[in-house]
Amino acid sequence: MTPEWGWLVVWGAIVSLDLVSVGQFMLARPLVAGTVAGVILGDPLAGGTVGAILELFALDVLPIGGVRYPDYGVGAVAAAATAAGAPGALGTGIAVCTGLVVAYVGEWVMLVVRQANTADVRRHREALDAGHPPTIAAVHVRGLGRDLVRSVVLTVGGLALAAAVHRWPPVDEVRGAVLVGIVVIGAGLGAATAGVLRAVGQTVTVRWFGLGLIVGVIWTFSQ
Repeated sequence: MTPEWGWLVVWGAIVSLDLVSVGQFMLARPLVAGTVAGVILGDPLAGGTVGAILELFALDVLPIGGVRYPDYGVGAVAAAATAAGAPGALGTGIAVCTGLVVAYVGEWVMLVVRQANTADVRRHREALDAGHPPTIAAVHVRGLGRDLVRSVVLTVGGLALAAAVHRWPPVDEVRGAVLVGIVVIGAGLGAATAGVLRAVGQTVTVRWFGLGLIVGVIWTFSQ
């Protein structure tokens, strides 16, 4: 493993911990996670590109309470590792698909950790209800430890998948590679739109959203 990939493991663990357990400094946003991973690998454009596309999918997530959602941050790290050094846009679609696989595996692993934390709380319910400080601290530390293990394992698995994708034969059909990228970006835009519409609700806010969208499109194509 190269030093860059070692740093990616560290960065991926930080990103995944930031999602819930530690900090929540928005490092887990795919755009941030992918861009920094790209910088580590010497290809910030590729990292930022896949991070921006995965950010579209993440916009559909409302992290409230115990809701389940993919770990798009680590997915962006794996996607950046897949896209780095790839021939331009041809690697973008495959890289994002790799990131989505890792993100959804992260959702399942996060559920396993939550179940383990719940079981730990139940085992020590009496002491926790009594407000016993050492027990509270121990349960908290064990929960953080489980999430750290989850973060490292998920990152290493994502990078292993990225390495496996790199070893695949190159895509000879340019059109097929481009179509994969188009489908992925389209799916991301659909997810982002659904998230925005759910957030603004069926009120007059939708009209303002539509007006802003029209103005934005006009401004973009006028440049």
